[in-house]
Amino acid sequence: MTDSRIAKAHLGGDGPEVSVQGLGCMGMTWAYGPSDAGESRAALERAFELGVTLYDTADAYGGGENEKFLSPFFKAHRDEVVIATKFAISTSPDDPMKRIIRNDAPYIRSCVEASLKRLDVDVIDLYYMHRRDVRVPIEETVGTMAELVREGKVKHLGLSEVTAGELRAAQAVHPIAAVQSEWSLFSRDIEANVVPAARELGVALVPYSPLGRGFLTGSFSDAGTDLTDQDFRRTMPRFTGENAAANVRLLEPVRTVAEAHGVSLAQIALAWVQQQTAVHGFPVVPIPGTTRRSRVEENAAATRIVLTDEELALLEPIAAKVAGDRYPDMTFASAGRE
Repeated sequence: MTDSRIAKAHLGGDGPEVSVQGLGCMGMTWAYGPSDAGESRAALERAFELGVTLYDTADAYGGGENEKFLSPFFKAHRDEVVIATKFAISTSPDDPMKRIIRNDAPYIRSCVEASLKRLDVDVIDLYYMHRRDVRVPIEETVGTMAELVREGKVKHLGLSEVTAGELRAAQAVHPIAAVQSEWSLFSRDIEANVVPAARELGVALVPYSPLGRGFLTGSFSDAGTDLTDQDFRRTMPRFTGENAAANVRLLEPVRTVAEAHGVSLAQIALAWVQQQTAVHGFPVVPIPGTTRRSRVEENAAATRIVLTDEELALLEPIAAKVAGDRYPDMTFASAGRE
C-alpha cells in the first residue's frame, strides 16, 4: 500500500499540500451521461486509499448536485482532503444550455454560502473563479474573494481559464494558489503565456481534462455517434465529424509509446501532463475525472511513468495538428482573450 500511494506537491508558495494528481468529480453526477452512484462513491474511496487528496467540483456541476453528492465523502475524511470548488457559471432559466458568467461581489457571496451549505463544511480549502466575467475588473473579483479568506470561509484562492495578464493583476491583490486550465497532449495553448506567468509568480497549474475529455484514451472516436445524447462532448467541435476523424489519427504516437511501456493510452497522456512539472519547473497537478475504481488505479499509476526525451519528442507535434477548437465559443477560455 505504501509504495502505491502517490507523491505530494504544494499549490503555490503558501498553498495547500496535495497529491501530485487530484480527482475531477464532475462526471459523477453530470455532463457525461448516466453514471453509477455506488461505483462513483467506491472510486472516491479508492482514490483516497491511493493517496489522492485534491478533489475538484463546482457549483455549476448539475446545479449544485455534485457538491451535495460529494459531501458525505468529504465529511468522512475532512481533515485529510483538500476540497476545491468554484463559482461564476450559472444557467439561464429560459435556456438551460445558455451559460451566464458572473464575477460581481453579491453573486460571489451568495455562491460561497450556497456551496458551504451543500458541501456541509465550515470552510472551502480552495475556491476558484470558474470563468472570467470581463464586465467586472478582476481586481474587484479577487478583492471579494480575498474578503472571504479574511472571514474564514475560504482558505486559498484559485482562478480558472485566465490570461497571463489577468493572473498578474489578480496576484497583485491576493496570493493565488493555483490556476486551472485545460492542458493535455491535445490542448497546449496556455504554454505560450499562462504557464510562464504562473511559474514566475509561484502559482501552481491544475490541468483539467488532461485526457482530452476521454478522447486521448481511445474510448470513443466520434462523440456524435459513440456517446449518448446527454453527453456534452457532442457539442465540442474537435470530437465530431471530420475533426474527430482527423484527430483519431493523431493518437498513433500515443499508442506507440503506450505499447513500449506496456500501459494504456490514458496513462501515457497523463504521464505527459505529470511530466510538465519537470519540463517547466513548477508544480503541475492534473485532475483527471473518472467514475470508476479501475480508472482511478490506472490514473494513479501514471504518476510513476517517466517518458524519455525521445518519447516526448514523438508526442510533441500532436497538439499543433489537432482539428477543432476546445469549445464552440472560445471566449470562455483564456486563449480566446490572449
